[in-house]
Amino acid sequence: MLPDIGDIIELITSIPEKNLNAGLCGTVVHSHSNDIYEIEFTNEKGETMDFLSLHKKYFMVVWKSETKQWIPIAEQTSSLVAGMPDDVARQVLDFARFLSFRYRKTA
Repeated sequence: MLPDIGDIIELITSIPEKNLNAGLCGTVVHSHSNDIYEIEFTNEKGETMDFLSLHKKYFMVVWKSETKQWIPIAEQTSSLVAGMPDDVARQVLDFARFLSFRYRKTA
C-alpha cells in the first residue's frame, strides 16, 4: 500500500542514530520520487521530535487519511510478512497456524 500525504505510518525498523524506535508512529507530510517520503514524528504535546526522508521499506501505513480509518490488522500483518525473507515468513506462518489451531480448539 502506497502512502499518501496525511497517512499515519509506523516504523518497522529502528533508526538508532535518530533515536527513533520501531513501533513509533509518524505522519507522511511529503512524497518524493523513488518511494521516498518525508515523515514527521511528534511527541505527546504535538511538538516535532524529528522530520526526515525515509524509503517506504522502513515503515508501513497504519491509518489512511483518505478513508479516515485504521488499516485492518490482517493487512498490517501481511505488509510486514511480505518484507521478510521466505524462511522467516514461513516461521511467522507456522506460528499463525499454531495460534489459529489453539484459538479454534478453545472457541
